[in-house]
Amino acid sequence: MVTSGRVGISSKDRLRKYALLFAVWTILGLFFFSQALTQRAFSQDPTPWWHYLVSWLVGVYISAFLTPLILRLGRRYPIQRDNWPRRAALQLLFSLCFALVQLGIEAEILFHVGMFPTIMKTVAITFIFLLIIGFHQAICTYWVILGFQYGYDYYQRYREGERQAFRLELRASELKTQLMRAHLSTLKMQLQPHFLFNTLNAIMVLVRQQKARQAEEMLGRLSDLLRCVLEDVETQEVPLRRELEYLQLYLSIEQVRFQDRMRVDISADPAILDAAFPHMGLQPIVENAIRHGIGRSSAAGRIQIKASKVNDTLQVIVRDDGPGFPPDDLSLSRGIGLANTRARLQQLYGDSGQLSVENGEPGGAVVTVVLPYCVSLPSPETEMTEVHGLNGVAG
Repeated sequence: MVTSGRVGISSKDRLRKYALLFAVWTILGLFFFSQALTQRAFSQDPTPWWHYLVSWLVGVYISAFLTPLILRLGRRYPIQRDNWPRRAALQLLFSLCFALVQLGIEAEILFHVGMFPTIMKTVAITFIFLLIIGFHQAICTYWVILGFQYGYDYYQRYREGERQAFRLELRASELKTQLMRAHLSTLKMQLQPHFLFNTLNAIMVLVRQQKARQAEEMLGRLSDLLRCVLEDVETQEVPLRRELEYLQLYLSIEQVRFQDRMRVDISADPAILDAAFPHMGLQPIVENAIRHGIGRSSAAGRIQIKASKVNDTLQVIVRDDGPGFPPDDLSLSRGIGLANTRARLQQLYGDSGQLSVENGEPGGAVVTVVLPYCVSLPSPETEMTEVHGLNGVAG
C-alpha cells in the first residue's frame, strides 16, 4: 500500500511536470508564430497562416520532446570550473548534433503534412531549407535549455546551502543554549551544597555545645527550606516575591544561631514583587553579610535588604553594619558565594547583570545587584512551608 502511494504521487508529479513543459513550449511556439504572421503581412505572402502555425508548433514540440535528452547530457557532462574548456567543447558538439536531429525530424514531418508546398518539394530540400533558416536557432535553443538547467541547479544548491547553514546555526544555537543551561545549573548546584554544608556545620556546633533544642529547630527549618528549593530546582528565575520567601526561610535558620544578635530589615515595593530574579540569588549575598558582618562581631548586628526599580533595572542592595572589607583588599568579595552569583548574573543577563561590592558609610559592607527589570512569567502556585518562627527578622 505504501509503495503504491509513493508511485502514485511520483506519477502525478511527473505528469504535472510534463504538462508544464508542454505549456511552456506551446507559448513559445505561439510567440514566434505571431512574429511570422507580422512578417507574412508585411511581405504579402500568400501562404495560408496556418502553415506558419503548424510549422512553428512542430518545431517547438520536437524541441520539447528532445529536452529530457538535453537535460540528461547536461547532468552527465556538467561544465565546471576545473573542466570547462573540454566540457564546453563537448556540449558544443552535442548542440550541433541536436540541431541536425531536430531539423531532420522537423523536415520529415513538415514535408509529409504538406507545409509550404512551393518550397518544400522533397524531404532533402526541406531539410536544406530548414538548415538555412533554423540551424543557428536550434543551437541557441540547446544552450538556452542547458543554461536554464545550470541556473536551476545553482539555485537549488544555493537554497540547500542556506537550509544547511540555517540547520547548523540552529544546532549551534541549541548547543549554546544547552551549554548555558548546563553552566547555570552547575553554578546553582554549587551554591546549594555551599550553604547546606555551612548550615550543617552550624548544627554540629550546636550539638557539640549540647544545645539539642536549637539543633532540632535548625534542622526543621533547614528541612522546610530544602523542600521549597527542590520545588524550583530546575528554575533559573523566580518572582522576587518568592525569592524573598526563600530568603526568610534561610534567615529563620540563621536566627537560631544568632538569637537576638541579628536583625534583618527587608524593604521592597509591592509593585516590583513580580519581577524576575535569579533563584537562590540573594541567599549567598546575605550569607556573606552574616558571616563577615554579624559573625565577626560580638555585638548585635543589622542587615538591610532593599529592592527597588531604577529606570529599567531591578536593584537589590544588601548592607550590613559589620567591619566591612579591608579598604585595600576586597578579596573577600571573591568567595564562592559572591563569585558564583556574579557568574550566574553574567550568564543570565550578560553585561546588563552586575554585582558590585564596596564598603559603606560610616562602615560595613554593601553588595549591590543590578539586572534588567522584567516581569516573571506566571508559574503554578506553590505553597511555602510554614516558617517555624522569624524572631528578630523584620520584613
